[in-house]
Amino acid sequence: MTRHVATEANPSTVEISATAQVGPGGVILHHCRIGENCQIGAGVILDSGNEGRIVLDADVCIQAGAIVYGSVTIGHGALVRAGAVVNRDVPPHAVVAGSPAQIVGYTTSFPSGSGLASTAQRSATPDRIASGVRGVTVHRLPKVLDLRGNLTVGEFGQSVPFEAKRYFMVFGVPNAEVRGEHAHRTCHQFLICAHGRLSVVADDGTNREEFELDEPSIGLHLPPLTWGVQYKYSSDAVLVVFASEHYDASEYIRDYAEFMELTSRKSQ
Repeated sequence: MTRHVATEANPSTVEISATAQVGPGGVILHHCRIGENCQIGAGVILDSGNEGRIVLDADVCIQAGAIVYGSVTIGHGALVRAGAVVNRDVPPHAVVAGSPAQIVGYTTSFPSGSGLASTAQRSATPDRIASGVRGVTVHRLPKVLDLRGNLTVGEFGQSVPFEAKRYFMVFGVPNAEVRGEHAHRTCHQFLICAHGRLSVVADDGTNREEFELDEPSIGLHLPPLTWGVQYKYSSDAVLVVFASEHYDASEYIRDYAEFMELTSRKSQ
């Protein structure tokens, strides 16, 4: 069931789910669609302008005093911190803050800093660590320290748990930008930060966990049907990704709702 809220400009451009809640003093203008179970705090302003459209997917939380304007989609389960000013899309489960808003984290199933790839835990863990996300593993690759220069190595089918058919590298990413934001139907990926540092969020549709990749002897295996996001790139970060399949655009899942539907079917 959807409530339609009239505006002077157009009586049918604002749609609010019956399960959404809007706090006192909230202002919703022009073209907006607010999904199920959204929580909109006191004094929030949503203004798409005459030409734009604001879409809040299910379970979005916008805290008091935040402003969202222009053509913006805020993904499933995202959190907009109090006072933030949002003028661009927000990925599912992202946490944004500031003006203009930037991603400062993700709503994960584990407390901040508890990811299995954290530096404090690596020395006491085995070479392959299962995470709380289905099929995702952290790998400590062999590392040889030498006065002539250090070396780390991986073997496909062994320390890297599949035979790679392709690799690509990501570098020169501005710190505020987010990469990934998709899953694969059949492709496995193995991520190594060859230089600098970055964070990866892995999501299996039920659990999410954030991993810090900050040295080239740490690898992260993302199996098929894992939604992956990379962010918090240092200015010198170089990400190397090995893939089990050749590039095929149709093999990508770029819509989070479709991803959730596929993972739901798999778990049945």
